[in-house]
Amino acid sequence: MDIYRVAFRPLFFTLLKTDPEWLHQQTIRSLSWLSQTSDRPPASWVKQRLQQSLCLDDARLEQTLFGLKFPNPVGLAAGFDKDGVAAHIWSSLGFGFAELGTVTYHPQPGNPPPRLFRLPLDKAALNRMGFNNCGAAAMAEKLAHSTHELTLSVPIPLGINLGKSKITPLDAAAQDYLNSFQLLQGLGDYFVVNVSSPNTPGLRSLQDASMLSNILDLLQQENETQKPIFVKIAPDLEWDAIADIITLAKTYKLAGIIATNTTIRRDGLKTQVIEQTGKSPQEEAGGISGAPLGDRSTEVIRFIWQQTQGTLPIIGVGGIFTPEDAWEKITAGASLIQVYTGWIYEGPLMVRRILTGLLAKLEENGLTSISEAVGLQGNREKGN
Repeated sequence: MDIYRVAFRPLFFTLLKTDPEWLHQQTIRSLSWLSQTSDRPPASWVKQRLQQSLCLDDARLEQTLFGLKFPNPVGLAAGFDKDGVAAHIWSSLGFGFAELGTVTYHPQPGNPPPRLFRLPLDKAALNRMGFNNCGAAAMAEKLAHSTHELTLSVPIPLGINLGKSKITPLDAAAQDYLNSFQLLQGLGDYFVVNVSSPNTPGLRSLQDASMLSNILDLLQQENETQKPIFVKIAPDLEWDAIADIITLAKTYKLAGIIATNTTIRRDGLKTQVIEQTGKSPQEEAGGISGAPLGDRSTEVIRFIWQQTQGTLPIIGVGGIFTPEDAWEKITAGASLIQVYTGWIYEGPLMVRRILTGLLAKLEENGLTSISEAVGLQGNREKGN
């Protein structure tokens, strides 16, 4: 029995109607404690029990991509561990990789609350957090200190998602990203240029080819250690704009593209009124994540895979709740996938359920490795 889905979720979501941001803060505080004390009791005991319950190791799920080894393709998306305070515990929750941030060069409080809302009828969330974080210097200090203190390496790749500081003018955005990258370059396994959040004024305009090229050019000039760099794009871009970003990814030798961030679209939502504000989702600013994003993010993944003939790695994110959702993203062309909203709704056992389901899908399709499933839809279409 999944106690989270049977008891905890109904209690916190429905009966107590717990504020989503408060609940997130309590969760990250607990995970931070586990992460920072995992080498000694009682945290070491808790960590061991989590690993026994939530982790699934199988060679068929392993991949080596852009120089990094991933024990499985399911990762934690950016936004949950904004300051990297729980970096050392994500592998014990079953994840094959985790993305920290979004972090900005300047510390910032984000947008005023309330700024995070559940839409349970839609299996979705609406957020307008606004990159609230302690800043790149604080993250760098935290990661350097915790790694030294615990004297261990993290057994999964850790990405760092970089955003633009709100106080930085758009014409100075490239330097702002560079400042963060310089502080964190030695502490992340890969980096993500986030130009697609709808919650920082003007940020999405940085997806324009000329503005994005300035950022990527500056980062790659600094990137002496050749850390893999991704760009994370919005689901609301037109196909021509996505094609331009693919061209830039090739020009600047990016490791790949993350598809996609939250959407500003509101069509098809069942939720009529958000309880905390008394307004409809259409009247509230912010990005929608979760199930309503699923189809569109898969379409974008498929488009990128087709345009690149599968030569550019894609990390797929948006609307993943079940093994079937994960399989759809992977066979559309995603080498890796990320979860966040689905994990909140489905609970900590979700990752293991997805991995078990993916192994079953491999067997059904006569495949011996998850890498053989990447782009399988497109390969079959070409075969026809």
